Formats: sequence, C-alpha cells, structure tokens
Amino acid sequence: MSTAREMGLVTCTACARVWPAGTPECGRCGHRLQSRHEGSLQMVWAFWVTGLLCYIPANLYPMLVTSTLVSTESNTIVGGAVEIARHGEIAIAAIVLIASVVIPVAKFIAIAYLALSVQRGAVQGAHGKMHLYEIVEFIGRWSMIDVFVVAILSALVQLSVVASIHPGPAALTFALSVIFTMLSARSFDTRLIWDTHVPHGQTAAMLPPSHGSE
Repeated sequence: MSTAREMGLVTCTACARVWPAGTPECGRCGHRLQSRHEGSLQMVWAFWVTGLLCYIPANLYPMLVTSTLVSTESNTIVGGAVEIARHGEIAIAAIVLIASVVIPVAKFIAIAYLALSVQRGAVQGAHGKMHLYEIVEFIGRWSMIDVFVVAILSALVQLSVVASIHPGPAALTFALSVIFTMLSARSFDTRLIWDTHVPHGQTAAMLPPSHGSE
C-alpha cells in the first residue's frame, strides 16, 4: 500500500486537507505544509534535556515551606509524600508520588525511547509506539498536580503571623520541567514513526529508504 508521501502528496496537519507535494501552504486554512517537520528530533531532544535539568532541582529543593510562630518547615516532593504517609494518608501520599515522580520519570523514558527508535530506524512496533505517544500526550495535562496543590495551599493557609504556606524553589523548577517535557512531546513528529514501519506481509528490505533523519 502506497503512502501519501510516495504518491507525491502532503497532508495539512491543521485541517487534514491533502495537497500536491511542494505546495507551500494549505489553501483551506493557510497552515504551512510540510511532509515532515524539519529539525523535529533536534527540538525533541533540546526540550527533553532542558526538562530533565529542571526536574533534578525540583526533587532536591523544597516544594513547600510552612512557617509558624515557632518554626519553619520545608519539604521536598518525596519528603512531603513521606510526611503525609506518616500521618496515615497512604492514598494521598501514593497519588503525590505517582503524579510527581513516577509519571514524570516515565514520560522522560517514553519520549527518549520514541526519539531513539526513530533515529535508529526501528521498523517494528509502530502501532505500539503511537499508543505510547498518545498516552504521553494524555497524561501531560495531569502533570501539574503538585504545583496546583501548592498554589491552593498558599492561597488558603495565610493566617498572618500564626501560620503561612509558601511555594518553595522546587515549585518553579517542577513547573518548568513539566512545560518542557510537554513541549518535547509536542515537537515529536509522529509521521516519522511510520516512515520505518513494515506493513504486514513485507520485509524491511522491501521498504523505501527511511526519511526519519530528515
């Protein structure tokens, strides 16, 4: 089965209208037409590395700083979850750890796997890779749960000099990490996955040359 690219066609990613290859922009919506996004993988890795660099201090510095008349207490993400668990709220602590540690780390691994598989021209598992990408895109919207909790607590618990809660340095770096990983996922051109896909009944030797590095 021939692909649109092999037939000399290009699809608008905004409105799905098909045009002859070489058409500069979509005549329907005005979106720029590209058979593949130039520099897609470079952008993926640039945002990925930046997000990872932001995620490291997000786990080392306090996420929340609680001040009272007699003391000031600060907790990192993991430390806060442990403290919550010590008070008997195991379910809440598990949610915090999953949303703030497990999901972000899984996203880093998933994005890196997708980018590396395209760069190496892996020909198997295209459908699985697409499902993985869709999962990464879906859970991205829930990655800010820690930041939302800190913002809500900071707004509600402000009892003058008696007690107050303020976001710690990790709140900013964690938010930046989430933003950059979302940008990394959004920069990934999923069409690169299908460039090396082996259709049922074919072998890798029967495929046209890969364009994954373009």
